[in-house]
Amino acid sequence: MTQEVKRNYLEINSIRELNQGSKPSDDYTLNLLNPINFQLNKFFYKNIGNKHKWVDRLIWTEEKWIEYLSSKNVKTYVLKRKKDLAGFFELIYHQEKKETEIAYFGILEEYQNKKLGSYLLSEAIKKAFKGNINRVWVHTCSLDHKNALNNYIARGMKIFKSETLNI
Repeated sequence: MTQEVKRNYLEINSIRELNQGSKPSDDYTLNLLNPINFQLNKFFYKNIGNKHKWVDRLIWTEEKWIEYLSSKNVKTYVLKRKKDLAGFFELIYHQEKKETEIAYFGILEEYQNKKLGSYLLSEAIKKAFKGNINRVWVHTCSLDHKNALNNYIARGMKIFKSETLNI
């Protein structure tokens, strides 16, 4: 069975274009995952991605996860409410192009619809612009959370490419 999926690529070219989402409360913290912990990335990937058909990494070996996350260009940030995991994002820095990709971004189901997405995306964009970066980009599709595209646009990102896929 095939399914038609619409994918949008979005970008923001200056931190000044960011429409900042507000932090929900002081109960939430956002920290760089250091040292790397492939099990935590894998946990988020599986638990958030399950509803959105994230499948490409399901076949990755432990070695592949570790190799990917060990790259100096890959950074993972984890959002917690007190000590509980709430969400994450992965950034891939492409220094040679002076751009950063928001590779994965998501909130665990029990924390969705609590206005965390606007805050987490704002933080992802701010962190992505660290260093000599001129562009931050992401792609999202019709399989992602129903508010994903609207959140990207509300933060100041603009669609630069759209395509329809059959999966």
